[in-house]
Amino acid sequence: MTPMPRTVLTFGTFDVFHVGHLRILERAASLGDRLVVGVSADELNLRKKGRTPVFSEAERLAIVNALKVVDDVFVEESLEQKRDYILEHQADVLVMGDDWAGKFDEFNDICEVVYLARTPAISTTAIIEHIAEL
Repeated sequence: MTPMPRTVLTFGTFDVFHVGHLRILERAASLGDRLVVGVSADELNLRKKGRTPVFSEAERLAIVNALKVVDDVFVEESLEQKRDYILEHQADVLVMGDDWAGKFDEFNDICEVVYLARTPAISTTAIIEHIAEL
């Protein structure tokens, strides 16, 4: 009997896409057979960060979906719907950046929760601030 494919689910804004985004998605993909990515809605980013992303929701979805390590993308409308997204996409593993360490342990009852270290010295906010200074 063939084992069921292992689905990995992760989330992010993925604005001003950079190598840190690529590395975390590659590492997430290596934890399973299929990578599904929730891209934060523009409205969610406005509520969460107090600003809209530089690139639109549609552009960010297209960029992430074009990556060969990504199998499927969807719009994440709400932080409070993580459990629903995990169940809907039948995720075996939830991957989050280690800046969220411990915050999603409540989902260990339905999937494995893994926190991955972020790529050092790379941040979208820092990139945006650097560009603004030019």
